[in-house]
Formats: sequence, structure tokens, C-alpha cells
Amino acid sequence: MRLTLVRNATLLVELGGRRLLVDPLLADAGAYPPIEGTANPRPNPLVPLPMPVEELVAGLDGVLVTHLHNDHFDVTAAELLPKSLPIFCQPGNEWTLRDKGFDAVTAVGVEVGWRGIKIARTDGQHGTGQLGERLGPVSGFVLRMKGEPTLYVAGDTIWCEEVGDALEEYRPDVTVVNAGGAVFLEGDPIVMPPEDVGEVCRAAPETKVVCVHLEALNHCPVTRADIRSSGLPVLVPEDGETLDFPG
Repeated sequence: MRLTLVRNATLLVELGGRRLLVDPLLADAGAYPPIEGTANPRPNPLVPLPMPVEELVAGLDGVLVTHLHNDHFDVTAAELLPKSLPIFCQPGNEWTLRDKGFDAVTAVGVEVGWRGIKIARTDGQHGTGQLGERLGPVSGFVLRMKGEPTLYVAGDTIWCEEVGDALEEYRPDVTVVNAGGAVFLEGDPIVMPPEDVGEVCRAAPETKVVCVHLEALNHCPVTRADIRSSGLPVLVPEDGETLDFPG
């Protein structure tokens, strides 16, 4: 299995000869305004794509969308991705994607099979209290294929019981966490800060933890340097960097 961090939570997953794009944020740097109610009011994304978008979109077999916030499926992705491309999403999001013209959308309730890959959906919590409720449901996905490592993409979630349950049930070889500690001016983080990443490491010491969702959006204060200096046994790729995980 090969993982390439594109930018933010956008990943290119190459598994058994299949190419899956996860949470595509494909706009140029500065295309969108700062996220309201947050510090560091800079236009998003903060950084450009590390490769031409045409190169990224070419040759895809499918797309995985954890939820429909703009930093995980943006206007540019809706415009540039082929409308016949298979898309897998959480229940309830399929109608919006179909309205955007995509005609091969599958909502994953529990698990579906696709071209030799088992795709299972997991739950999460996009923050705490009323804020977490307002941000709506979010999902993660577990990808399993014979002869390949098991991959768990946790999605936009803090450390919570649901993440612990997914780690226990699927025993992933590789776990991708959104570790930017995104936060508004009031309230707790809505994705994992370093202490939550530490909980993942302690709960599943056998999994290789990959930290993404860093240094790309104005409301994510945690940097790669913060994660690396924490002493946690994790991988922190740069934008455009590829990680190989043998089967």
C-alpha cells in the first residue's frame, strides 16, 4: 500500500493497483475566505497543491469522502472530478453528491465491497457539545484487501469512544488521523490535537499512525514541528510526500 499526502486531509491511496483519492480539496491557495470565528484570518487553503491538479485527477479509480465540509470536498473537486467516477460517502451525503452531477455514488452504511476492497464506515465526533452537534455527522473509513495492510482513515474527529472501538474492531496496520487541532475562538478542538493523537498511539501501539490535516487551513494551529517535538511514535509527512507500507 502507498499513501501520498496531497494537502490537508487529501490523500492518494494506492491499494492493490487501485487509486483512491480521499477528501479532495483541490482549489488553488487562497481561493476561499478564512473560516469564520477563528484566529489567524488568512485565506484558505494556506498552501498550494504540491502537484498539478490534472496529474492528481488523472487515472483515479474512485473517491472516498468522509463528510462534505468544504475542506474535504470543495467546489473545485466537484468541477474537476469526472462525474462517472465512483464515490463512497457516509449516509445522507449521497444526495448532495448526486445533485452535483455524480452518478456513481455509494453511501456506506456499514460495509461495501468494491473491486476486491472492503470499505467499512466508522463513527467519530467532530468536536464536543453543541459545537460538535452543529458540525454534523462525520465518518471514517477502513479499507481492507487481501495481501495489503489494513488502513483506517479516522476523518474529522477528536479522540472518542468511537475511534477506540474502530481501532479495537479492525486492528489497522496504518491509521491516518487529522491532527491539526482545529479550533474556533471559543470551544474545544474539533479535530485531534497532539494529546488526542497520543491516545490513539496508546490504544493501538501496533498501528502506524500518520498525522495529516496540518498547516493548510487557518483554524488549525498545530504544526508539523509541534507533532514531531511531542515525542509521539508517529509519521508526519510533508505535502506531496509518499509513504510505502508493505503487505
